Amino acid sequence: MKEYLARELVASLADFDGVPQDFVPEFEKPKNPEHGDLATNAAMQLARYLRRAPRSIAGALAEHLLARPLDPARIASVEVAGSGFINFRFSTEYLIGELRELLKAGEAFGRSTTGHGKRALVEYVSANPTGPLTVGHGRNAVLGDTVANLLAWNGYDVTREYYFNDAGRQMRVLGESVRARYQAVVDPETPRKRIESGDVSVEVPASFPEDGYLGAYITDIAERLHSRAKGAPDLSGDVAPFKEAAEQAIFADIERTLTRLGIHMDTYFNERSLYENDTVWKTLEQLRDKGHCYDRDGAVWFRTTAFGKEQDTVLVKSSGEPTYRLPDIAYHAGKCDRGFDRIVDILGADHIATYPDVLHGLRALGYDADRVEVIVHQFVTLVRGGAPVKMSTRRATYVTLDDLMDEVGEDVTRFFFLMRSPNAHLEFDLDLAKEASEKNPVFYLQYAHARICSILRKAEEVGFHGAAGADLSLLGHAAEITLMKALLRLPEVLEYAAAMCEPHQVANYLREVAVSFTQFYGHCRIIGEEYDLAAARMQLAHAARIVLANGLHVLGISRPERM
Repeated sequence: MKEYLARELVASLADFDGVPQDFVPEFEKPKNPEHGDLATNAAMQLARYLRRAPRSIAGALAEHLLARPLDPARIASVEVAGSGFINFRFSTEYLIGELRELLKAGEAFGRSTTGHGKRALVEYVSANPTGPLTVGHGRNAVLGDTVANLLAWNGYDVTREYYFNDAGRQMRVLGESVRARYQAVVDPETPRKRIESGDVSVEVPASFPEDGYLGAYITDIAERLHSRAKGAPDLSGDVAPFKEAAEQAIFADIERTLTRLGIHMDTYFNERSLYENDTVWKTLEQLRDKGHCYDRDGAVWFRTTAFGKEQDTVLVKSSGEPTYRLPDIAYHAGKCDRGFDRIVDILGADHIATYPDVLHGLRALGYDADRVEVIVHQFVTLVRGGAPVKMSTRRATYVTLDDLMDEVGEDVTRFFFLMRSPNAHLEFDLDLAKEASEKNPVFYLQYAHARICSILRKAEEVGFHGAAGADLSLLGHAAEITLMKALLRLPEVLEYAAAMCEPHQVANYLREVAVSFTQFYGHCRIIGEEYDLAAARMQLAHAARIVLANGLHVLGISRPERM
């Protein structure tokens, strides 16, 4: 409909002097349904070009549109409102025709070809294999996976990528932590010491590193390694066997956790490979050759002041060790070289100060940094009884993603992570998450889907077998019209959510659909109504089920038929 009205509006503007040749009218759904189904602020957009009051332009433009005339099978009315809006109301004939197309499309309804022929890379999770995934990682994982789903539904060829580093100091400390725990398994009498970590005091082997990993999963890894070993490894020797065992065990644990959430990665990219093939140092030399780097105080600096930053940025420390920014620049240059049309990074708020330097690095190397979209999500606070809480866990002082799923379930975990905009702090209400009532937003949506399935089953039991040939023109009740309008917005919502990388738009929309269906069913009976009208309403209910099922599928939430 937007495309049709845009064509008609631009054609009407041919009689207006001063309209830019590339003018594109803007449309939006009015917040108040009484203001119509679609509105344009074109008159306000054109005011500075036509040098007339927006209200005057809107009135003249509305007259031209009505004189064309607009197709009455699509548009029922055109009205000028406020300071210069033009409001359009859809005809019932148009809505019913679109409803038929929805029913015909079925499971494909909501898919588009916007991204056809384009490739997208979505990088998310990207946790190093030093421990189980936490609640913070969970929001990243669900957000990234759903953005990938949205892009796929809009026709993109999507690659889901996990970036990690299994080298460096933190992995060495991980190996030393496992080795110390292994020593305690081999020799229970080994000397001990106590380490304080926040409000937790832990007794560890004397050889345990001061900044080691305290979680019980380290002991689990050591015990499994010992049970598989035919002889005790040399506890004073190379830390590599312990580091490798820890990496394998932790990555297997991470993959199991992601699988519980329905998340499967296409590729895993190891930061270490950027060093093994000298990509990091080649990238540094390219930056030098282009005049973007210099040496000072034994370190290598990136001229980020040339890109508007207040200070230049260290890329290589005086110790010779690169900062995170250099391999990240090299990694993203490689993403661009792989030919992706859209590159989406899902990052936590702790990256907010570093990612701009990576984009500056791409620009310095001559890449189009606008191809990279960075979605920064805020932190998660678990709340119980209205107060922040620490969940009970056997894995040191943090909350694992598995702990959360064990308490509230996978579907609820996914949905709650998607309810808010990524740039908003998320309070995860554990009491609400466990409540099996309409107060729980995911329960409300799933129950609406299951209820429709139950209605359709009961209708078929009394003789309505599909009602595929129903006369949909019988649908005219206000609640039926409202529901139709809500259902037909799915493609628009999915396209917008994909363009903006905002899955919460879909979650909010589905609640609107569920509310509209509840109101429809409260006013419009199916079973017990005259056959033809009942059959038409069955089809409308079936359409609501399709929309709820497709929307939940995009969000990665199950669609139960019975609850």
